[in-house]
Formats: sequence, C-alpha cells, structure tokens
Amino acid sequence: MNLMISSDALRAMHRAKATAISADILFYAVAGCALGSVLVARSATGVCAILLGDTAEELTADLARRFPRASLVSNEAAVKDDLAQVLRYLERPAESLHFTLDMRGTSFQRRVWEKLKAIPVGKTVSYMELARWVGPLANPRAVASACAANPIALAIPCHRVVRGNGDLAGYRWGIERKRVLIQKEALA
Repeated sequence: MNLMISSDALRAMHRAKATAISADILFYAVAGCALGSVLVARSATGVCAILLGDTAEELTADLARRFPRASLVSNEAAVKDDLAQVLRYLERPAESLHFTLDMRGTSFQRRVWEKLKAIPVGKTVSYMELARWVGPLANPRAVASACAANPIALAIPCHRVVRGNGDLAGYRWGIERKRVLIQKEALA
C-alpha cells in the first residue's frame, strides 16, 4: 500500500509540533551555593538548564532568554531532587550527577555536549582535543561556541575545557567559577 501525505497534512503536523514546543512548561528553582546562585530547570523530558550566576533575578532572566517560548514556573517541589543533587555535587564533585537531560541545541552542539559528558571528573581537555573527538570537520572555535551555548552547566561539563597550553579560557558563568570547579574536581 502506498502512503501519500499531502502538503496540507505536513503543514498541520508542523503546526502541531510548533504548538507543543511553544506550550512547553519548565519548572525551576534557584538556590544559593558556594559559586553564588544556581538555577535548575526541568521540562517533561528532563533537566534542561543548570545555570550559575550571582542572583535569582539574573538567572531567571537568563532562563527566559534561553527558552523564550516556554512557560516558566517557579516550583521548588518539581525540581527538588535535581536541585539537591546539583548542590551535593558542588560540595562533593566525586558524586556524579544522575538525571535525564533535555539537551536542546543544534545537532553539532548536541554532539559536542555528548563528548563533554565523557570527560571524567578531575580531568581537563583542550578545545583542539575536544574538536578531534567530535569529528574530522570540527574546529576548536566551533567547539568553543557550542560550549558557550551549553545551558546545562555541570551535567555537561564545559568547564573542563581549557586552552591548549592549559590556561583557563572563557566560561559562560565566569572564569573564577571555572577555576573553582576545576580545583574542586581535581581533589575529588
């Protein structure tokens, strides 16, 4: 049997998908931590954001910028376990983060983020090395851009990527936070 889908049916499917995405609800909570403040957000799929910053207002605005079509609901109970896990990790990095992630990005960004998840606690890699892991056509600048776009700090450990000479390079949440995370993880 031949199955033909009309262009009208395809348009309706795309509209339905766009509506589902725009109706996305993200539950989030903010807590104080050794690095300032941390925001954890969860969709129906999994944790979609772990943001670091100075204030709850700054982090909530960042979440709204990153997920402009989502309905943001401050609900500590909905992310209680995830937030507790992140706070434990910040104190004891040897304890891995174990939750389902909702990684939203381009296919290239998601490829980079998957490779980042493979970097062990206490280790760092260079942007060049990470680019080689990603594939033969990846370049260090594109990899650095994917790291900068990562909305799930710690669970996707972009802080473990350094310059080729070992120096710390840009970190979306500040070089000092990157330094503290790398130092704590080195002792884990």
